[in-house]
Amino acid sequence: MDRPEVIVFDVNETVSDMRPLGRAFTEAGVPGHLARTWFAGILRDGFAASAAGDNVGFAEIARDSLGRLLGENDPADPGAALERIMAVFTNLAVHPDIVPGVEALAELAEQVTLSNGPASVAEGLLGSAGIRHHFSRLLSVEDAPAWKPLRSAYEYAAVECGRDPSRMMLVAVHPWDIHGAQRAGMQTAWLNRDGAAYPGYFAAPDIQVPDLPSLADQLRSATT
Repeated sequence: MDRPEVIVFDVNETVSDMRPLGRAFTEAGVPGHLARTWFAGILRDGFAASAAGDNVGFAEIARDSLGRLLGENDPADPGAALERIMAVFTNLAVHPDIVPGVEALAELAEQVTLSNGPASVAEGLLGSAGIRHHFSRLLSVEDAPAWKPLRSAYEYAAVECGRDPSRMMLVAVHPWDIHGAQRAGMQTAWLNRDGAAYPGYFAAPDIQVPDLPSLADQLRSATT
């Protein structure tokens, strides 16, 4: 495998540690497991809108769907709960492996983000972690024709970076994202922190690693 010239990071869950969302739901008087239900619903509805030819903003879907979810679960103050949960969601920290991994990968390739969420979230996340300077671009599908995993989202990133997709590698925890990037011609690395099984119906990743420093270790030995 040739070493990629550009590492493309997914942001939500790949870079950001979303575990505090469960606590935020619980503190609002709503079952903590609904945090994952909510996030999965955001993705589902964003994918559906893209499949229908629309590009709806991530934040719009997040707030609207959260308001409806809270309304169905009757917290004491739904409006206050919504604002608290959204504040937590937009001010998450990075996973422990991200800072050392990004610093190691900075020696090997250009680094960018490509998120279904707004670029401002990535800006705050990476800035708080002290690693913003390692990223040349923070890209969002808000400026692309459609959400990932549609091909046009990855093609947008390739155009913005001025590279052929084959010289780029997507890093993500989501198999659907890996599949989309593969179909768009990118190299892929599945960040499998919890030892999950990869779905057999998606295109397999080029590399599977348990953490980001491990990816840097593998790429050091790749052909340049």
